[in-house]
Amino acid sequence: MDTFEIADLIAAQQRLGERYLEFFMADTLSLGLYVLPAGDVDPQQPHTEDEIYYVVSGAARIQVGDDDREVKAGTVVFVETGAPHRFHSITETLTLLVVFAPPRRSRAGG
Repeated sequence: MDTFEIADLIAAQQRLGERYLEFFMADTLSLGLYVLPAGDVDPQQPHTEDEIYYVVSGAARIQVGDDDREVKAGTVVFVETGAPHRFHSITETLTLLVVFAPPRRSRAGG
């Protein structure tokens, strides 16, 4: 069994000084923490994996294709492989738990 504490992951991400911290990799999925400060621009591009975001904290909007929705703590978003998506209008630092399936192989960005 592997367990993780969000506070420890946030501290590790802050020490790293990058937006994205990959912290777990298995044969079928990978996990990361993605943090976007208020007012930041989300630089990500479509992925070659399905992706799930769980909003740990913060407030923003996400655009997936033509769909645009508000996200806040407790929101879960599924983004299918290849779908253009980005977070925007970030009003409070956005902290996201990210699940990639199949695993995302150590590339920068959430």
